[in-house]
Amino acid sequence: MSPRIGIVSLAHMHAYGYLTALTRSTSATFVGITDPDGGRAQKAATDHGTRFFENPADLLAQNLDGVIITSENANHRRDLELCVAAGVKNILCEKPIAATIHDAQAMLDLCARSEVNLATAFPCRYSPAFIRLREQVASGVLGQILAIRGTNRGSMPGGWFVDTELSGGGAVIDHTVHVADLNRYLLGSEATEVYAEIGNGFYHQSWEDTGFLNISYSNGVFATLDTSWSRPKTYPTWGDVTMQVVGTGGCADFDMTAQFLLQYDDAANRVHQLGWGSDLDAGMIADFLTLCRGEKPISLATGFDGLMALRVAAAAYESAKAGQPITL
Repeated sequence: MSPRIGIVSLAHMHAYGYLTALTRSTSATFVGITDPDGGRAQKAATDHGTRFFENPADLLAQNLDGVIITSENANHRRDLELCVAAGVKNILCEKPIAATIHDAQAMLDLCARSEVNLATAFPCRYSPAFIRLREQVASGVLGQILAIRGTNRGSMPGGWFVDTELSGGGAVIDHTVHVADLNRYLLGSEATEVYAEIGNGFYHQSWEDTGFLNISYSNGVFATLDTSWSRPKTYPTWGDVTMQVVGTGGCADFDMTAQFLLQYDDAANRVHQLGWGSDLDAGMIADFLTLCRGEKPISLATGFDGLMALRVAAAAYESAKAGQPITL
């Protein structure tokens, strides 16, 4: 069976990685794209050999086995409700799963009532380096895990990402959820307390561009996370995802973007860091296709996983406002 897949919205830049993964996949039928920006969507459809549907209902009427939602954070619930109403049974939603905890819970409740499989787009789970790190932790070679130091430092993306009505926040909601999910997936333990310092010292706007979190887990591990838009526009790549795991038996370092080449681009007057490692989007999309075939995926994050990562980001905002730790 070759699952029939559609994409709803190209608002999030991650959508273009999913477009490429679907185009290259030999085990999926890429039915088409719908997006309010017709010019953007038509170009993407032409470039990737698929159809543009101006009306979302027309795409959702194509007997789809799965839909990938990559709209603005605040529109995830709206688009998911359209998909569920149309009878779609497998949905992959871009991170964060929603702009608010209220919307995220409503999405999970609707999918549970409608017997719809909801997954959250956390491609970092598919990094071979992270997979190896998880194996090392599970094997006990690092002993008892004591602490994790994580980073997700990137460039400020602009656009709707700094329109808090659409994004739900700035750097904290954008970058916390990836590493919060990795921590939880690695430890098999829930976050119990979050303390956060948040600022806007880089761009001095109403939205935060800087966040530093201290997270406690139910198994006694504590983690720190630098979740900031601290990379300048001229930085050679978008940013990083790193973790250092400290245990009683040793330490292990994970760097998701360590495999790269440097391109010196005179035409653009820029230096670019070009990754040559595994395609994490392709790994995640392949796992989603497994779900769409009615089989059990390997590492695909669920909607509940997305909710739990969002809870850490939401607690960070609450903590920064209150100036004290927040218990989950």
